[in-house]
Amino acid sequence: MENEREAAAKERRIVRTSEVIAPAYHGLWRDVRARRHREYWLRGGRGSGKSSFISAAILFGMLKHPNASAMIYRRVAATLRESVYEQMVWAIERFALRDCFELRLTPLEIRCIPTGQRILFRGADNPGKSKSIKLAKGYFEYLWFEELAEFSGMDAIRSLRASVLRGGEQGITFCSYNPPPGAQSWVNAEALLPREGRLVHSSSYLDLPEAWLGDAFLAEAELLKAEDGRAYRHMYMGEATGSGGGVFENLCLRAIPQEQIDRFGAVYSGMDFGWFPDPLHFVRCAYDAAQRRLWIFDEYRTVKTSNLDVFNDLREKKGLSAAEEVIADSADMKSIGDMRSYGMRCMAATKGPGSVRASMRWLQGLREIVIDPRRCPAAAREFSEYEYERGADGGFVEAYPDRNNHAIDAVRYATNRIWLRCGA
Repeated sequence: MENEREAAAKERRIVRTSEVIAPAYHGLWRDVRARRHREYWLRGGRGSGKSSFISAAILFGMLKHPNASAMIYRRVAATLRESVYEQMVWAIERFALRDCFELRLTPLEIRCIPTGQRILFRGADNPGKSKSIKLAKGYFEYLWFEELAEFSGMDAIRSLRASVLRGGEQGITFCSYNPPPGAQSWVNAEALLPREGRLVHSSSYLDLPEAWLGDAFLAEAELLKAEDGRAYRHMYMGEATGSGGGVFENLCLRAIPQEQIDRFGAVYSGMDFGWFPDPLHFVRCAYDAAQRRLWIFDEYRTVKTSNLDVFNDLREKKGLSAAEEVIADSADMKSIGDMRSYGMRCMAATKGPGSVRASMRWLQGLREIVIDPRRCPAAAREFSEYEYERGADGGFVEAYPDRNNHAIDAVRYATNRIWLRCGA
């Protein structure tokens, strides 16, 4: 057996990473190799190459660090062999290293013969097994959660991560998933939140060389695209297409660079008062009338905070000046009076019969509502998740729910004079 491995090693050809890593992942590849982040979220549709990239990154990292091992999770243990186990075998074979690894099915495990490093596979349906895992040599450096949306939430992920990543310089966690259709899914909401040390990467099958996918795959994707655009965008493009009842179909979540913000002309500020459990929410927007495009680029959100502390926070943390006008909810004139007494140029929003409907229709009629999810995570989450009310039969009715809409209300107040002038 030893002679066979030596002979295989001599015959092994050099495999270039470009043969395994698609061009769309080269930047991410460099980031992982430089260990710039602790957590990598790879979201994408079918055939986007995210699992192939992760398997290659884990294998390459283990070869570079001979004390590093890996743990790979699926929500249910029965799904491991036909998915992530086969994916790791694929990476080993693509790197022409089959003779260096021992493949075991009972228990499900891959072991590096020269170093003793291990790749273990576990189901989260039996979390107790993770707490008792011990390595005779080295430590778990890599952790991979495949089909992240199947897990119950971030608490489950944190618990498993704490059980596994106990040594090494800095463990790296990979999470891969196809975003669920509904924006209310925990994984879609979590991906919007800015987390230090986390990088979120999006991809689709269009990012891979066509030769890697094959004619049959491409034909199937094009067929679905022609027959059902929404299903295509979810299945192949990896989009959270929603349940069909989303209010803001013109929403676009993307970064708004500081240099663009510096070029904005008029800035519109709004505030929705709250205490607890409803938060107080302050927002800044910019509007391009010619392009009918609204940018939401700054926010402040708090609970159980006095009006004076809110004013001081806005002045010290958000640079609020005495010249900046803030249009606030006219239902709370007492708070508006407080803000004025502190020195804020706080004005009451103009309301009336049908004002909510008029302002919402105006927002829906814009060509685009652009929200920077890193600068404004609460606004990004609210606008993404906001759906029409449902009737007794479960179908959607044309009514706007008055819940989980504090950022939305703040934007309506900020743009109060614009939509009153323009109409719905």
